[in-house]
Amino acid sequence: MRGAFIWHELITPDTSAAKAFYATLLGWEPSPINMGEYTYTTMAVPGFPFGVAGIMGLTDEMKGWGVRPHWTGYIEVDDVDAMARDFEAEGGVICRPPANIPGVARFAVVADPQGAIVCIMTPDKDDRQSATWPDPGSPGTVGWNELMAGDWATVWDFYAARFGWEKDMAVDMDAMGIYQTFKCGNQAIGGMMTRRPDMPMPMTHWAYYFVVPAIDAAADTVKALGGQVLMEPHPVPGGSWIAACQDPQGAYFNLTSQSR
Repeated sequence: MRGAFIWHELITPDTSAAKAFYATLLGWEPSPINMGEYTYTTMAVPGFPFGVAGIMGLTDEMKGWGVRPHWTGYIEVDDVDAMARDFEAEGGVICRPPANIPGVARFAVVADPQGAIVCIMTPDKDDRQSATWPDPGSPGTVGWNELMAGDWATVWDFYAARFGWEKDMAVDMDAMGIYQTFKCGNQAIGGMMTRRPDMPMPMTHWAYYFVVPAIDAAADTVKALGGQVLMEPHPVPGGSWIAACQDPQGAYFNLTSQSR
């Protein structure tokens, strides 16, 4: 679906350790793909042919650019080149110019006018549409995409104009301000709010939530595997439970569940 997040990717300095961590935590099954100069690993929910996320190594070149271990999301667009130019023309930044992943997609890395980085992608083929996928919200899927903005109300129009997103439920978080959820078509896909100074990541950023069967057990597993729970499990409006975490290599991520 145009404007939807269609892929999530971890950049990490230790791919072997990361594969073991997330496979144990989320039940993902890794599949290596030889990309010539490097190996890319897709991570799939058991029983489904296509992965829901990928893992690749943090290269020396990336380190030279100041890239740290992190998760990123890919938003589907009709024309990557045109969208990248549009980002730049409207105050954003092209962090990595459009490039091809042979036989897979064309993509670019961009940042919004407030500095939050995200990827845009145009797949080469539509075989994913005919594939069988795990049900939305089932364990191992990416359940939510969240922008911690410099000022969400200011940047909202930027994203809505680029991707066709529409506002959904707005939640008044008292001193924390408004949490604005949004949808792509009829599907709720994420939310955004103005980042508080005390939040773990010291910058505007996109964050991603992985669905687990039960939040407390998953948080305990993060700790047992050498990761950190930065914000202990707690309920949020709508009946879900969430926890903010960091993997052993330093990448931030979140967990979500309908069950304590």
